[in-house]
Amino acid sequence: MSKLSRLLPAIAGATVLAGAIAAANAAPDRSAVSPLRVGLFPAGAGMVEVEVTNTANRTARILRWQLPQDVLRADLFTVSRDGKPVDYEGALIKRGAPDAADFVILRPGQTWRSVVDLAATYDMSRSGEYTIALASPLQHASLSGGQRLIGANGSPMVLSSPALRLWHDGGAAPYAAALDPQAAFNFPCNPRKPQCRGGGGGGAAVRFVGCSATQVTEATNAVVAARTYSENAKGYLGAGTTGPRYTTWFGGYTGTRYATAQANFVAIDTAMDQNAGQITINCGCDEDFFAYVYPNSPYEIFVCRSFWSAPMTGTDSKAGTLIHEMSHFNIVAGTRDHAYGQTAARNLAISNPDRALANADSHEYFSENTPFQN
Repeated sequence: MSKLSRLLPAIAGATVLAGAIAAANAAPDRSAVSPLRVGLFPAGAGMVEVEVTNTANRTARILRWQLPQDVLRADLFTVSRDGKPVDYEGALIKRGAPDAADFVILRPGQTWRSVVDLAATYDMSRSGEYTIALASPLQHASLSGGQRLIGANGSPMVLSSPALRLWHDGGAAPYAAALDPQAAFNFPCNPRKPQCRGGGGGGAAVRFVGCSATQVTEATNAVVAARTYSENAKGYLGAGTTGPRYTTWFGGYTGTRYATAQANFVAIDTAMDQNAGQITINCGCDEDFFAYVYPNSPYEIFVCRSFWSAPMTGTDSKAGTLIHEMSHFNIVAGTRDHAYGQTAARNLAISNPDRALANADSHEYFSENTPFQN
């Protein structure tokens, strides 16, 4: 039986996003529906075709990395095999505030199409029945006229699709094994490639790859400052404190959520305190990010251009960036990037505290504690 014939007859039709459209300076219109219609179709060998169509009579603006691309630059899908979630193995990136060039413009009736190689970024190495759905939060998305795409609870709307079920024989997609992230994104390395593991020097405390002497000094100071942050955060939670510092970034108190925050920072602090070369700072990234990691490849942190211009401590600092990235590793706290920036992280704590506890920026801002809160 051919692979195509084994595809289950669950080819997803187009769907309209649930949620509401809110004017930038007005109360949300809870009755409105999003104009973004999503279709998800099998394309064979661990790949899917995605169509996102703007059905409104106004132009939509969407951040490029929140739309599916041939190789993902964010964890945009939920993927499971035989009912069990599989790991996202692509890059998790700390980004700064977007500018105009970061947005895709979809005019009325226009469709964004892409064929996404899921096997390049999700663990589809084993054969089985896979269930796939798009689930991408649309932070900063808007319609012409300043109307933001937000949900009924005030959070960014999620670009979602019906679930698509398909059979996959396992292994990487045909071109995934030869994929060169450096050529595609100017990323220095993907840990799947053996030649990209290791190298560099810089002493026993922290390993450095591709760093100048000045960068080694700055990154070392950032590690020391990050250790102070993580120790302080762990101590705050270990004392059972539930002041504004906690509620601002992680929402209302429940025993279960507080225990999660406490366990996360115990793990972050333990990881940051490693001093026998386990932590690697890789300075080879030339993208305009702060940093990125591969969540299943601890403890290598790739620092990029925005990292070097950031302050050592304080909001969106070098030290805070290291906390953010360390929280991403699956063996640490397994966070993702559900919301970027202090305003979005505060709103997330109000609208979805459980998701705030899985958001990397929320952990960074709790650690930086700028402005100071008890």
